[in-house]
Amino acid sequence: MGRMAQAAGAALTAQDVQPVRRAAPYKPCRKGAQPRKDKMAETILVIAEQREGKLNRVSFETLAGAQALAKQTGWTVEAAVVGSNIASVAAELAKTSVAKVYAIEDAALENYTPDGFVTALKKFLEANKPKLVLLPHTYQVRDFAPKLAASFGAALVSDAVGCKFEGGKLLFTRQMFQGKFSADISLAGDGPWFASFQTGAYRGDQVETGTAVASVESVSATTGEIRTHPEAPFREAKQAVDLTQAEIIVSVGRGIKEQKNIAIAQALADALGGEIAASRPICDAGWLPMERQVGSSGQTVSPKLYLALGISGAIQHLVGMKGSKNIIAVNKDAEAPIFEIADVAVVGNLFDIVPALTEEVKKAKA
Repeated sequence: MGRMAQAAGAALTAQDVQPVRRAAPYKPCRKGAQPRKDKMAETILVIAEQREGKLNRVSFETLAGAQALAKQTGWTVEAAVVGSNIASVAAELAKTSVAKVYAIEDAALENYTPDGFVTALKKFLEANKPKLVLLPHTYQVRDFAPKLAASFGAALVSDAVGCKFEGGKLLFTRQMFQGKFSADISLAGDGPWFASFQTGAYRGDQVETGTAVASVESVSATTGEIRTHPEAPFREAKQAVDLTQAEIIVSVGRGIKEQKNIAIAQALADALGGEIAASRPICDAGWLPMERQVGSSGQTVSPKLYLALGISGAIQHLVGMKGSKNIIAVNKDAEAPIFEIADVAVVGNLFDIVPALTEEVKKAKA
């Protein structure tokens, strides 16, 4: 644990091992891409994600991370959003504590394409020269961000769970081997540097609002040739759910014992206005669909409230939910690992506790 590696051509070092030979300098794979020699502004740019005029709430988590880092570095935080007719989205970002918001717009950016986003953002970054570019680690970002970073001859630190500034270096923390180890990674070169934050790495509800609304600059984007032609947006089946957007989650584990008993947890979820979820054994058994799985091989969530019912707390599950704002765990085993990260630990039989809790919730809402 505690490893520190350097991407883009630096050495891997650790306190408990001998230094290894320095690797050969990174060379851009794209012909004509050269490291930047002009001075970067000491600016952190957060690229927020929107879809159909609505901000993905993990964008606020990334903003919170940028604000925390700015306090350590003294750098300026700015935000950008890409799309078409996004004035309302930009205005929402302008309410947060940022120096400026850029609305990067073009009719060709109404629907997401990696070609369009990379070309538009590359032109924008070349003109504005931020030191650090931060993004939420969403499926969309995973699609275009590596190409965007590579176009600058830079690396992308993806799925980071934290960032700090020590000894004049930015260190991004990434989990390895399903959360069993953590590595601190620094980036070589002068920038721009690129990183994405894992869902739950920071709390979106702690993003700071500005004392005044930030100015919004509309930027006419250059998209160039777009080789892909997206079809209509994918619509999930009615029973499917994006747990990353849920504010309350009631999750069940092996302690539920039988599939029919999931109805007890579902009743609590319905009373709270939340979503039902599960650990991997429940989904593997077919008791709940796979899109309800939370953990390293499922979804990573950060709701305001996470209730873990009969979940022991294997590391594979913890890495998917430990960013939750409040965690309540119910388990009859007082030594269950889930209690180590729980805000409220209830030792007892969930079949006695959960129905009683459901009734109290219903009374409180009546």
